[in-house]
Amino acid sequence: MTTSSLDAIVIGTGQAGPALAVRLAGHGWRTALVERGEFGGTCVNNGCTPTKTLVASARAAWVARHAADFGVTIPGPVGIDYAAVRARMHKVVQASRDGLGSWFDGTRNLSVVHGEARFIAPDTVQVGQRTLQAPRIFLNTGARPVVPDWIAASGVPFLTSESLMALEELPLRLVILGAGYIALEYAQVYARFGCDVTVIEHGPRLLPREDDEAAQVIRSVLERDGVRFLVGADATALERDGAGIALTVDGRRLVGSHLLVAIGRQPDTAALDLARAGVTRDARGFVRVDDQLRTDVPGIWALGDVNGRGAFTHTSYNDFEIVAANLLDDDPRRLADRVPCYALFTDPPLARIGMARAEAKASGRRVLVGHLPMARVGRARERGETEGYLEALVDADSQRLLGATLVGIEADEAIHCLLDVMAAGLPYTAIARTMHIHPTVSELIPTMLQSLEPLE
Repeated sequence: MTTSSLDAIVIGTGQAGPALAVRLAGHGWRTALVERGEFGGTCVNNGCTPTKTLVASARAAWVARHAADFGVTIPGPVGIDYAAVRARMHKVVQASRDGLGSWFDGTRNLSVVHGEARFIAPDTVQVGQRTLQAPRIFLNTGARPVVPDWIAASGVPFLTSESLMALEELPLRLVILGAGYIALEYAQVYARFGCDVTVIEHGPRLLPREDDEAAQVIRSVLERDGVRFLVGADATALERDGAGIALTVDGRRLVGSHLLVAIGRQPDTAALDLARAGVTRDARGFVRVDDQLRTDVPGIWALGDVNGRGAFTHTSYNDFEIVAANLLDDDPRRLADRVPCYALFTDPPLARIGMARAEAKASGRRVLVGHLPMARVGRARERGETEGYLEALVDADSQRLLGATLVGIEADEAIHCLLDVMAAGLPYTAIARTMHIHPTVSELIPTMLQSLEPLE
């Protein structure tokens, strides 16, 4: 067994790890970047990159089927060449992996170590037959799908958001357990590919973090695409049904060709042997960190999904920026500085920043709300996609934005107008009085903010 003495060790090549490792190496530190699988983590391999290429293919199928609505005729039925869809997806994924590999190869002071890392001391990890020692260790090991014990113990094949990517043929009847963000994106994609899709949700409605109106818009859009929902339903048993599966839901058998389990994700820390380093986790298993991503063990940081402080690609990358700023730039950036923001990439998308209505009401503030149906937006009418709305919440006393929800065409892009104003701490009037370009979705944001009313 060989031992290497280094200045820094980065474990995991998700969104935070590579950028941090290259930055540290560029600072002159001898840095090891440890990866047990493919470069890129969840985002590149079975998250954002592959799923959004599938979303794009599904969108193309939807547009082709609705071409006549725009005066365009397509002779014959619209088909899906799933092998070609998958080939395109793999090409995009591989390009990202290759780009990371080239980046690493061209970085001085950086060595890539392939294998699974585990702590043997607070400043030492073992990777296969190698021992790596450094005064600074950064964890970027991500998260993995949650699978209920009764499903894992059933002996029946099932899919997760990761193994679904390996399917070579379209599922004829896809049953999805869970109705969160990952589940709903896949539900729409495979429904648009022509699959029979049923979504089962234990809770009383879809998307419990969102306002009722937003959740209902998304449900209506997916139902229009053919997705069926069983809400407030209990799934209790899984068994084989010929070549497919049978799920017991509220005492009745629901038969499908495949089951996708998409009920959440959990931190991927089991292999690290964190106890050997003294690193503690919270009740949900996430690594505890302070406002600058430091664990409770000096010299160890945790970035990305493993720390439970964001669970998005953009929050993971921002974790890198915070750590690098504090460590190398004498710039005391903090997690508390960032505005919560994310999107659900159905078609149309849902985008959120800051508070939703329920949280704003519970805050005790005097809250104003601006609300505008997407049907008022010229771009939406011209494209024939008028589902959804624009909404912003404002503190009546400070005039600062508290949050916003945009549902509809280009919502995931348009919301950044509001995000930037909110992050800058400016009053809502900074955007309400700004002239925007016509015809865009963003042009109606000032109009929406010019008609604020008390939130009831």
